[in-house]
Amino acid sequence: MKSKRPFGTSSARRRPDVTFFLDRCLDSRSLATALRDAGAEVRRHRDHFRGDAPDEEWLLAVGRRGWIVLTNDKSIRRNQLERDALIVAGVKAFVMTTGNLSGEEAAAVWVRHLSKICNLALCKPAPFIAHVTRTTVSIMRLPRGR
Repeated sequence: MKSKRPFGTSSARRRPDVTFFLDRCLDSRSLATALRDAGAEVRRHRDHFRGDAPDEEWLLAVGRRGWIVLTNDKSIRRNQLERDALIVAGVKAFVMTTGNLSGEEAAAVWVRHLSKICNLALCKPAPFIAHVTRTTVSIMRLPRGR
């Protein structure tokens, strides 16, 4: 039986109600394409913000839009201003904490974990930061009372 899907189109399921935002340190055409090919809705930093927009500025805007942040910026967990902006804006962020990966390897890690990331993004209340490694995705505890 022949497939009704046109040649060269992805068979990946669309991931409802989840839009991913690639921050400027992760914003690349190849990653955006890999995630889209896997069925993800993706927004890129360069399409919505100035290149030098402070993290606090875009975090608040992304949080208002309900987009899920994907980043390599490990300092977002330690920088008080950025963490406070993330908490106030109700952002759900996933941080790649594995270093020394080529762009292709990093894209493969994001795509491999995409289902788990989507499930956490849909089920876990905001705000949160999750660590993404080659093998795991785990939620980091944020300080309470902010």
